[in-house]
Amino acid sequence: MAIDPWFYIAVACSLSGYALYLTGLRRQLVQPNRASWLIWSAATAVEAGTYAAVNPGALQGWVFALSALACVAVTIGIWRRSVWSAPSRGEIVCTAACLAALTLWIVSRNAFWAHMLVVAAVPVSFWPTWQSVAQDRTRERSPAWGLWAVGDLATLLVATRGGNQQVGEYAYILVELLCHASVWFMVGLATINPLRSLGFRNGRLYVLDAYSPAASLFSVGETHLGKAVYAAQGFAEGDEIIRFTGRRFRADRVPSLMRGSSDRFVQVTPQHYMGPSGRIDDLINHSCAPNAGLRFAGGSVTLVAIRTIAPGEEITWDYSTTLAESNWHMICQCRAPECRRVIGNFATLSPERQEWFRARNLVAPYLRRKDDVAAARDRAA
Repeated sequence: MAIDPWFYIAVACSLSGYALYLTGLRRQLVQPNRASWLIWSAATAVEAGTYAAVNPGALQGWVFALSALACVAVTIGIWRRSVWSAPSRGEIVCTAACLAALTLWIVSRNAFWAHMLVVAAVPVSFWPTWQSVAQDRTRERSPAWGLWAVGDLATLLVATRGGNQQVGEYAYILVELLCHASVWFMVGLATINPLRSLGFRNGRLYVLDAYSPAASLFSVGETHLGKAVYAAQGFAEGDEIIRFTGRRFRADRVPSLMRGSSDRFVQVTPQHYMGPSGRIDDLINHSCAPNAGLRFAGGSVTLVAIRTIAPGEEITWDYSTTLAESNWHMICQCRAPECRRVIGNFATLSPERQEWFRARNLVAPYLRRKDDVAAARDRAA
C-alpha cells in the first residue's frame, strides 16, 4: 500500500522543528518555560499512547509517537540547563488543571471524552509560555513553531484521507486543529522574526544563520570568588557578549538572603528585577574595574564590552549600574586597585563614575539623566 506523501511531510516538519528547537536551546537562542514543556511532554506521551491503542497501525500514530519522544528530549534538555525556582501562580494553576485532566484520563481512559480532555490540556499548558512571550517575545523566536504548525496540519490531512473515519475521529481532528496547530501558529506569529531564519546582509543570503555551528565564546573557571566566566575568544570594544535572561520578579519577591549563582538579580525597573536564568550569565562576576557593562534596549538586557577583552580574560561588570533605592550591599573582593570595598546602589558611585556609565548608555533606563530620557522619547515619537 502506498504511503500518503503527507505522512512524510508531517514527520519531516515535526522532527525538523524539534531539531531546530533543541539547537536553539543549546545555543541559548530560545528561553522556554519549564512548566509548559513538562506538562506538554506528559500530555503528548499520553495522547500518543491513547491514539495508538484506539487506532492501531494508523500512520498518524507514528507522527504522534515520534513527536512525544522528541518532546520529552526537549523537556529533559530544558531541565538539565536550568536551576530550580518556585513556580509562579499561573504555572501552578496550569499544572493543576493539566494534572486533573491526566488524572481523569487514568480513571476513564477508555472513554473518548477523556482522550479529548488530554488533547485540550495542551494549550492550557502553554499559558505560561504566553506569559513569557508577553514579557519578551524574543524568548520564543524560532522557526520550529512554524514547522510544528505545518507538521500538525499535515498529520490531520493524513487522518482525513484514510476514508474510514467515524464521527469521533472527525471530532478528534477538530480538537487537534483548534488546540495544537493553532497554538503553534499563534506563538510563531507572535514571535516572528525572519532574520532568525533568513537574512540578507553584506550582499549575502543567510539561512538559519543563528543556528549554524560556532566556536564557544566562553569558558567557565574558578577564582577566589568561585565560578567565573572567561573569554574564549577576544571581544572588541562595543561588541555584544551575551544577553542576560531570567524570570522577572517584583521587588518585594526578591529573596533577602542569597547565595552563590542564585544571587544574580538585575534591577530592570524601579519595581522589578530579572532573576537568575540558570545559564552562564549567572556566573559573570562583579568588578569595580569592569571590562563589560549592561545595555538596556527594546526590553532586552545585553552585556557589551566596554574595552578590548583578550582571550582568557575574565568577563566582569559593575553590579551597581542597575540598582536604585536599594538597601542591598555586598562586601567586594574583586581585588582591583580601585575596589570600593562595599558595593551598593548606583548612588554610591562617585558623580564622575555615574556620568561615565551614563555617557556610554550602560545603566538601567530609570538611572539615565532626565534629558537623555526625554531625547529618547522624542526620537521614538
